[in-house]
Amino acid sequence: MTRPSLGSTMRLVRPAPNVVGFYDGRLDGVRIWSEEPNWLDDGAYTLGICTYAIVDGSQALVYDTHISLPHARLVRRTLEEMDVTSIRVVLSHWHDDHIAGNEVFHDCEIIANRLTASALERGRAEIEGGNPPIRPLVLPNRIFDNNLHLTVGAIPVELRQVEIHSHDGTVLLMPDAGLLLAGDTLEDSITYVSEPERLAEHLIDLERMAGWRFDRILPNHGSCETIAAGGYDRSLIAATQAYVRKLLACRQEPDKAKQDLRTFGADMFASTAVEYFAPYEAVHRQNVEAVLAAKG
Repeated sequence: MTRPSLGSTMRLVRPAPNVVGFYDGRLDGVRIWSEEPNWLDDGAYTLGICTYAIVDGSQALVYDTHISLPHARLVRRTLEEMDVTSIRVVLSHWHDDHIAGNEVFHDCEIIANRLTASALERGRAEIEGGNPPIRPLVLPNRIFDNNLHLTVGAIPVELRQVEIHSHDGTVLLMPDAGLLLAGDTLEDSITYVSEPERLAEHLIDLERMAGWRFDRILPNHGSCETIAAGGYDRSLIAATQAYVRKLLACRQEPDKAKQDLRTFGADMFASTAVEYFAPYEAVHRQNVEAVLAAKG
C-alpha cells in the first residue's frame, strides 16, 4: 500500500464545455491519509471523487471544495492560471469529503442551502475533531431555500434542493448544456446510504429528478473514464432507484440481505448504467446493515 502526498494524484478532466473536473482516487493499492479507517480514504479516495468548476471568462463557480486543503489549493491555483478572477463556491451537502477545502475559499462567496448550513453548524465539533480533522471549518456565507438561479459569465445555472443521499442535497443544473452536476445524489457503483430512515423520501425526490430535462450527469463519485468522456446518461437515476428499492426489500427478504454486491446488483450491472467496482462491496454491506438497523 503506497501513500502519496495529498493532491499529488489528482487528475484534471474536461467532461463538457466550460466544465473542469478535479478527480482523485480509485487507484489500486493507494491510500492518502492512513492505513486506519478514516473518512478521507474510505468514504472518498478509494471510491474516487471528482469536484467541478464551471468557468466562463474570468468567472468560476466551484461545486464542492474537495477532500483536503492541498486539493482545494490546486483547484484554486488551476482556476487562477486560467485567468479566473472571481470565484464562488456551491456546497452540494454537508459531508466531510465535500467541504474539507472550504478554508481555501474563505474570501469567496460560499453558497449552501439552509439545511446544509444548519447541519454544518450542528456538526462543527465533530467535523473539526474528525479523522482527518477539518479545522477550522469555514461555514457558508450565502444561504438559499429550495432553488437559486445564478449566472457564471453568460452561463445560466440553477441550484435545486433535493433530499437524496442526505437531507440537505443541492444539485446543480446547467439547462443550456443539458447537464446535471449531481453531488452524491447519484453514484457509480451504488448510492452511499447515510440516512437509512429516509430512503422512502429519497425515492420520492429521485422520481422528481427523473422528471427534469437534462441529458448527462456528472456525479461526485464515479469512474474517472466515464466522467472524462462526458458523464453518465439518465439511466443512472433508474439504477439508483432500483438499488434503493431492493435495499428496502431486504427488510422482508432476508436472503437478499445476505447477497454480495455483484449478486445483489446483477441487473444494474448488466444494464451498463453503472459498473461493478469492488471497493463498493464494503459500502453495500454497510448500506444493508444500516437499512436493517433502521427498520421500524
